[in-house]
This record gives sequence, structure tokens and C-alpha cells, in this order.
Amino acid sequence: MRLGELSERSGVSTATIKYYLREGLLAPGRQINATTAEYGEDHLRRLRLVRALIQVGRVPVANARQALKHVDDDSLGLTMRLGAALWELPQGPEPDEADPATAAARAQVDRLLAELGWESAREIGALSPVHRSLVGLVALLIRLGYPCDAELMAPYAQLMHAAARLDLDRMETYASDTEKVELAVSSAVLFEPVLRALHRMAQEEESARRYGIV
Repeated sequence: MRLGELSERSGVSTATIKYYLREGLLAPGRQINATTAEYGEDHLRRLRLVRALIQVGRVPVANARQALKHVDDDSLGLTMRLGAALWELPQGPEPDEADPATAAARAQVDRLLAELGWESAREIGALSPVHRSLVGLVALLIRLGYPCDAELMAPYAQLMHAAARLDLDRMETYASDTEKVELAVSSAVLFEPVLRALHRMAQEEESARRYGIV
């Protein structure tokens, strides 16, 4: 397809597509002549992902470029490829190492991972921005007077593990590793808000069942 058709099918203006091409967020098309390039279904799929990152996830262009670089890095195993791409997405607060609450929070997170048997998460530890974000969030709760310990987090973590299995089951229906990682990244941006809304809706439903609507 030509640039105009790519724009029409994706819903992204030609000017924006050209910007994504200049920024290295979208691979160049196959050059037909000096002024015309041809694009394929891979470009359409990648354009949707770029749009999700930039327009919906509000991911800075530099982070989006780096995330996409990891998506395409077939020198990495699938776990590292997936993790590296997701680490480029916006995370929660970094822990303040000068705050006593941070040490208490890290102890609870470490205890949680040990109790769950999440050995890979324990090994990666502070190298992971996700791990650091969890420590920072737990520390914030402690500072605000809302203790958040391993016992409280454990059942929620188990539910999230079940959700992760569903995520990977869905990923495995895609043929290539690139498509699998693309799905994981787009889901992190687009589907996590759906999960949050479902959680709140479930709270409303359970409250009505227990206490009535009135």
C-alpha cells in the first residue's frame, strides 16, 4: 500500500506518519522510486502500536523509540525482550533511599516475593523499574499511614499472576516473537485501564450484593 492508503487504514494523518518515520518509530517502506514507497501489513500493525504509545499512553518519543527497539531486538530471548520493552513505559515513583519508609517497604516487597516463590522477580530486584516502583508505592502508603505489608499484597499478587497467565496465553496465539511483544506493549498501554475499570466495577457489584443498592 502507498502512504495515502496507510493513512486511511490506520486513521493517522500522512503528516504524522512522516513524523514517525523521521523519528525512527516506523521503519521505512520499500522504495519504489525516488518519491514513492510501499508499505505492508507490518507497517500498519506497528503504526497502531506507535499510536497507542504516543497518543494514548503519552509515552515520550524517546522512550517509545527505545521500547520499539527492544520489541525488534531478536538477539534477546523472549522474556528479556518483553521485559526491556515494558521497562521503557512510564512507571510509578522511584523510592527515596533517604526515607526510612523505603527500607520498610523494600523488606515487605522482598518478603512478598519470597512467599510467592517469584524467584525471577527476586533475582532481577532493583534492576527492574517495576520492582522499584512497587517499593516506592508501598513506601508512600506507609508514609501516609496506610500500612501495606506482604500479607495484604499476597492475595492480590496471586490474582495478578492469574491475569499474567491469561496475557501470555493470548500472546502465544501470535506467530512471531515480534508480534507477541507488540501485543504485550500495546496491552500494557490500552488494556491495563480496562482492568482497572473492571476492578472498580467489581467492587461496586460486590458492595451491592453485600449491602444492597440503596
